[in-house]
This record gives sequence, structure tokens and C-alpha cells, in this order.
Amino acid sequence: MQIILMGPPGAGKGTQAEQLIEYFKIPHISTGDMFRAAIKQQTPLGLKAKEYMDAGGLVPDEVTIGIVADRLAQADCQNGFLLDGFPRTAAQADALAKILSDTHITIDGVINIELSESDLLERLTGRRVCKQCGATYHTVFNASKEHGVCDKCGGELYQRSDDTLETAQNRLKVYNDQTEPLIAYYSKLGLLKQINGDQEIKQVFSDVLRALE
Repeated sequence: MQIILMGPPGAGKGTQAEQLIEYFKIPHISTGDMFRAAIKQQTPLGLKAKEYMDAGGLVPDEVTIGIVADRLAQADCQNGFLLDGFPRTAAQADALAKILSDTHITIDGVINIELSESDLLERLTGRRVCKQCGATYHTVFNASKEHGVCDKCGGELYQRSDDTLETAQNRLKVYNDQTEPLIAYYSKLGLLKQINGDQEIKQVFSDVLRALE
């Protein structure tokens, strides 16, 4: 089973990825993991990626695509894979299509987990962290017994700077700007499977499996 997984921050993509790789017994391939592995193995492309990352820049497409091609050629991908975080642009999708065509691999489905912006913002901004022990809570889904106080150590709970409304809104805007062309791209190919993320985790997973049948 060859799957591409898409979904905005806060949609529960990580949870679904964990279940999919366990169910299908396939590797979970994310760009971050690929970069770290290539750098650790000191491959030529990994060293090139490290140069850009150390300088605080974005790794260019040609390097990213090369690392993806190397990763998909590894033995554990022969029975399938779950691509997460790639492609991010239509240009990357074109490059991936060429890689797959050259290796005679077809994508079974592109899963896109959908959720309204208001629900995503609620999820993204609700996290609270204990200043003392680092325990995490959520104002809606996992609230502490006493407001602003950690259940475990009595420490003060605070909102991290990357969990503020402004930051969350910016993350969603960047994601939407990047992926809107991809949704049209894979929809045109008949591969896109839209999944309602505003459900229980088990139901979302059930819908994903049904879409891949």
C-alpha cells in the first residue's frame, strides 16, 4: 500500500499515521526523518541538506527530491510506504510522479484529513505546559483539575509562544497556501480521498481504510 498523507496542523495526522503504518506494516516516511537519516549516514545529499539547515534556510527541491528517491529505493519500501510531509508543492508532486514512474510504483491514495479552521485553532491554541515538570494539558480535551495548575506537581501552566492564536493562524495560512494546488493536483488524478477529521479517532481511521479499499 503506497499512501500520501496530508492534513493541516492540528488535524490529527500524526495519530492516523501511527495507526496506518501499524495496520499495513509499512514504513512512515517524513521529510524530517529522511533528512536526519541522510545526514547521519553522511550521504552526499544528506551533507548538502545539512548545509542549508545549518544556515537556517529551506532545503531546495532538488536536494529534497533526491533524498526522497534514495529513501523509496530502500528495501523496506518494497511492500509499500506512507509519505508524510512530501510532496508539499505541485513541483514536488511532479518530481515524485517521475520517481514513481521510473520505479513502476503507483500511489494507492492521497488521504487529506479536513477540519474547519475554528476547530483547528481550538486544537492548536489549547495546549498548556507545566513550567515545573513539563506535563502537557489541553484546555478542551485534557484540562487540568484546577485552572492553570498542574495536576502532577502543582506547577503553573502556561501557553508556549508557538501555541498562540497569531502563530496558529500563520501556520494554517502557510499550510493552505502550499497545499491548495496539491489538492487540485491529486483530485484531477482521481487519487484524493477527503476525510472528515471532526470525528472520534477510531471513526477517522475507519473512514481512511474505507477510502483506500
